[in-house]
Order: sequence, then structure tokens, then C-alpha cells
Amino acid sequence: MKFSKTYLLSEIAAIINCNYTGDASFPVLGMNEIHVVTPGDIVFVDHPKYYDKALQSAATIVLINKQVDCPEGKALLISDDPFRDFNKLTQYFFPFSAFAKAEVTNLIGENSHIHPSAVIGRNVEIGSNTIIHANVSIGDRSVIGNNVIIHSGTVLGGDAFYYKRRPEGYDKLLSNGRVVIEDHVELGANCTVDRGVTGDTTIGYGSKIDNQVQIGHDTVLGKHVLIASQTGIAGCVVVEDEVTIWGQVGITSGITIGKKAVISAKSGVSKSLEGNNHYFGVPADKFRSKYKEIASIKKIPEILDLLKKLEKSS
Repeated sequence: MKFSKTYLLSEIAAIINCNYTGDASFPVLGMNEIHVVTPGDIVFVDHPKYYDKALQSAATIVLINKQVDCPEGKALLISDDPFRDFNKLTQYFFPFSAFAKAEVTNLIGENSHIHPSAVIGRNVEIGSNTIIHANVSIGDRSVIGNNVIIHSGTVLGGDAFYYKRRPEGYDKLLSNGRVVIEDHVELGANCTVDRGVTGDTTIGYGSKIDNQVQIGHDTVLGKHVLIASQTGIAGCVVVEDEVTIWGQVGITSGITIGKKAVISAKSGVSKSLEGNNHYFGVPADKFRSKYKEIASIKKIPEILDLLKKLEKSS
């Protein structure tokens, strides 16, 4: 997410009361998670395992909990708790505003129909010929295209399921990203599409989502994706064009499902999958490999009987 204007490194440091490395006038344009950072962004890192990834990312300002060598052309914000201070910046630049008190400024296209019981947040864009049914909730700054259908009870723009474990419990990373629904998408009843932490959760052109589907923060669905009921997709997943996902599939975070892949019902996906293949099982694998595995398992009783016979004869 980008700020409304350019800030100086010293100004950002003053907001979170931390030291910095770099020119005080170093420009700061926004703040983002590492998978969507661009030059001018702040990214936070609080574990040595990820220091190099953050320092070598496109972000030019790194909010970090250790004094390290600053890469050329970048700046550091030195914090004892980067997670906390990233939240402070979110609260400062993008404070929460309750629906009831919000000044609603929405753009709604021609021939779109919105049920009176639908709840629409601030600065939402809705295209033409779109239908939004009863009890739909649409969060702030969501973008909904043309010829979209959203069925009853669906929630767009819930917060990311993103927490840091503290001794006293879980600390929530605040969300201020968007949900973007492209043209000709249909979302079934009681679906939940979480907004990005700082970027967009995107449902691509022509995709069709069945009832009771969960799509996590910052996940991106390509064009003409088909997802059946009760599927759960974690955050930061990339589902490429024309993928088919059948019912009750579970997909872990941060992976990619290749173009035209088909995942059968009740599968558990724990790693990236190549496109143009069919998958099933837990963990999901290609049909041919999975059938070989099942055939081998079925042979176990036969092998055990053979071992018993060999023991008796020896």
C-alpha cells in the first residue's frame, strides 16, 4: 500500500520512535509485505532466517531488529520489535473507521443491483451489470468488476489470518489491503475472501466460486478458475489460469498451482503443483503416482502373510 505523499526516513523513524541508518531525507513511498514490495516501500523482518531475503528484496527501507550492514541505495529502521512497529505505521497511516461513522464514497456502475441488506464499506468500486445479493459484506476499498454475481452471505475483505506468537498470546498483524474481483466472476453463498495485508487478494476474470469457499489474504486466482464447495485456500497462494479445484480441498500458503491443473475432492495440497496434470490424495500427487502408492499399500497384507510363512518354514 502506498502513502498519499512521500515521507522522509526521519519522519517515519519519529512515528515509531526508532533509530535509522541512511540519509534522513531518504524517500519513503509506502509499506508492503515482502512478496509485493517495490522501490520506496518499507518491509519488516524480525528473524535472522529472513534477513537476507528482506535486505535483498525490492524494498528500499527495511524495518529490522538488528543493526546490520545497509545495502547500497537502501535505508534501515532499527526497531526492537518490527512486527509491533509495522502495525503502528498501519494504524498511523490507515486508521480503522467504523462503517456507521464512515463517510461513504462509492462508485457504482450502470444496471448494477445491490440488495438493501448488503453492507458496503468506504471507497468501494462496483462495475456495471453486477448483482449483489442479500447480506453480502464488502470491505473498504474493494474493487468489483462488471457482470459479477455475489450470492447471499458472502464476505469480501475480512482481515488476514496472520498472527505472531507472544508469551501472553497471539499478536495480530493489521490488514489494510484490498479485495479485487475482476469481470464475469461469480461467488457462491457464504464465501469468505480475506483482503491482503498490504496488497490485493484477486479473483481473476471469469472465475466461478461455489458456496462456502475460503480464500486467504494476498492469494491471486487467474482467469477462468473453477472452485467447488468447502475448499480452503491459505494466504499468498497463486492459482494460475483455468485451474479446477473440487470440493473440500485444502491448500497450504505460499505455493503455486500451475495452469490447467485439476485437483480432485478432499485432496491436501502441501507444495506447488505443475500445470496440465490431475492430482488427488493427501498429500496431493499426480494420479499415476498416487495409484502406484495405493497399489503398493494393498500389497502389504500379502507381504506380511508371506513373511509369516517364511518364518514358519525356517
